[in-house]
Amino acid sequence: MDDFPKHFVAAEEARGQRLDQFLVAQLAETSRARIQLLIAEEKVRVNDVPAKASLRLRGGERIAVLGAVELPPLRAMAEEIPLDIVYEDEDLAVVNKPAGMMVHAGAGATEDQRNRGTLVNALLHRFGQLSGVGGELRPGIVHRLDKGTSGLVVVAKNDEAHRKLAAQFSRREVKKTYIALVHGWLKQERGTITSSISRDRIRRTRMTTRREGGREAITHYTVTRRMDSEFGKFTLLEVRIDTGRTHQIRVHLASLGHPVVGDTLYGAPRELRGPAGLALSRNFLHAAELKLQHPRTGVELEFSRTLPAELEEFLRRITASGR
Repeated sequence: MDDFPKHFVAAEEARGQRLDQFLVAQLAETSRARIQLLIAEEKVRVNDVPAKASLRLRGGERIAVLGAVELPPLRAMAEEIPLDIVYEDEDLAVVNKPAGMMVHAGAGATEDQRNRGTLVNALLHRFGQLSGVGGELRPGIVHRLDKGTSGLVVVAKNDEAHRKLAAQFSRREVKKTYIALVHGWLKQERGTITSSISRDRIRRTRMTTRREGGREAITHYTVTRRMDSEFGKFTLLEVRIDTGRTHQIRVHLASLGHPVVGDTLYGAPRELRGPAGLALSRNFLHAAELKLQHPRTGVELEFSRTLPAELEEFLRRITASGR
C-alpha cells in the first residue's frame, strides 16, 4: 500500500458490512490481518473519527486510510527445536520438515506470534549461520513448503550456494515429487494442470485458478492407487511441479474437484463420514523426493523421505475399511 491518504465512500450496498471487511474488498492486495492492524493503529478514519474493525457500516460513510502499518522489523532468532537432517555439507543442508511448522516467520500481532517455532529458527540454532541472500527474516531459505505440508526442504549455508540453488529453481532444473491423497477418483490415470494461479479477491488466505492474469503454474500428477472405503473414495497421487506457486498443488487439485484430504481451506471436510469418526489435522501432502545439482561440484543429488507416521496410519485406517 502507498499513495496515502486513500479515500472511500461506503455505498448503500455496504450497509451492515464490517469496516475491516469493506476495506479488504477495497484494498485488494492487503490482508485482513494487516487492515485490522491499520485500524488498531488508528490510521483509519470513518467520518473523520477513529473506528473499530467491527464497526457496522450504514452506507454513505466517508472512510480514509491515512498510512501504512508500522511493524517492528523482524529478525529470525535461534531456537532449540529438533530437526530431521537428511543431508548436510559445508554448502547446503536438506531437512525433512514436519507438518505444522512454518518455514519462516509471517505477519502477526506480536513478536512471539510472528517469530517462534519456525524452521529458520531451528536451522539457526543447529548451524549458527546461513546465507543472507533472503534477508534477515529468511536466512538460508531457497524455497518453501506450506505449514501443513511435510517433507524435503533444501537450505543454503552461504550466499554463493544460495544464488546457484535459486538459479536451478528459476530454470526449473530442480525436480520435486510429492505424495498426495485426494477425495474422489480422478478420471485420468495421469494428467497435467496448467491453470494460472492468483490470490483470491475475497478470501485473502486462499489462492484461485478462477482469475485471469495469474502466474503460470504447471502440475503433473500420476495415480498410484484408488481406494473405495467406508469413508468414501480416495486417490493416492504422485505429483511433480515445474513451478512453485503458493498453494500450487492444493489449489490445482481442488480446481479439478478433488481437494487434498485435510485441506479444509480448499474444500476438504474436517471429518470423514463413516462408521467411526476419522479426521486429519494436517494436509495429506508430503514432499517425498528432491533432485538437484550440488551448487559447488555440480554432482546430481537425490533425496527421499517416506510418508510420516501420521499419514501412514491414516492410510492404514482408510485401507482397513475398504469395500
